[in-house]
Amino acid sequence: MVVYIDLIFAANLLIDGILLWLTGWMLKLRMPWWRLCLSALVGALYVVMMFVPDLSFLYTFVIKFGLSVFMLWIAFGFVSLQSYLRTMGAFYMINFAAAGGILGIHYLLQSSGDIWNGIMFTAAGGYAYRIKIGFWFILAILPLVLIGFKMVNSSRVRRERLETYIGEVEVEIGGVRVVCSGLLDTGNRLYDPLTRIPVMVMEASLWEGHLPASWKGRLTQDGADRLLLETDGQSFAWQDRMRLVPYRGVNRGSSFMLALKPDLVTIKLGEDTFYSKRVLIGLDGGTLSGDGAYRAIIHPDLTQSESKDAVMTS
Repeated sequence: MVVYIDLIFAANLLIDGILLWLTGWMLKLRMPWWRLCLSALVGALYVVMMFVPDLSFLYTFVIKFGLSVFMLWIAFGFVSLQSYLRTMGAFYMINFAAAGGILGIHYLLQSSGDIWNGIMFTAAGGYAYRIKIGFWFILAILPLVLIGFKMVNSSRVRRERLETYIGEVEVEIGGVRVVCSGLLDTGNRLYDPLTRIPVMVMEASLWEGHLPASWKGRLTQDGADRLLLETDGQSFAWQDRMRLVPYRGVNRGSSFMLALKPDLVTIKLGEDTFYSKRVLIGLDGGTLSGDGAYRAIIHPDLTQSESKDAVMTS
């Protein structure tokens, strides 16, 4: 069997560098490029040593663990014990995720014959399974596994950040209560131009059972002013609550939005609860969040501290 030490060294140098870089990216740690290269070099040299018979004593758990500690110290330095342990935990988690991903894809691509050929019977009467993964297979699959890990982690971080701005919204109109999740949009500056009342946008489908049946599926197609004119003379309990709110969309085009005047809006954001009667509920005919994380856009003016008793007596 021919072993190409230079290829093994180069591959492990690249793999260790990627794993260390991904650890720093995950923890938002900055490190000089020379630290990253030096740490990856130490890891790659250690792998090469396995081909020296006299150095077989280096391949014990204590030495391997000590080497990982040393590599992390080279790459990120030592700020505090808590920070160092957090970095070590992230490094091992990324390594285990990469190894598990490679093993899982390898097993997925195997046929039943490959699996049977890998089974060995032991002297004690049991059996074991021999795993043989090709060198080039690892090099080809590892970047895909790490990219997938990075995408999943980025999605998780974005979702966690988003959840800090998501609260529970309860709107009461004429004895009807609708509850949904709402996103606090600090850049929302939508007001009724005449009264300067803030507008909170909600998906119209939440009120579908209480709006005219002829409006179904038309809020995104027909103009809001046209739909409002169609209710003239029709029996609609909330007709006196309807408003037309002009707004400018992302494409800078001006349009109108149908809005309802509620009796009370209650917003629970974290441990705080806010109440407001001076608000309009704008109706959006589409879906505000593709993954359904929220169905309303909370106006920042509605998150001003005000007791329920003060709102009800106003």
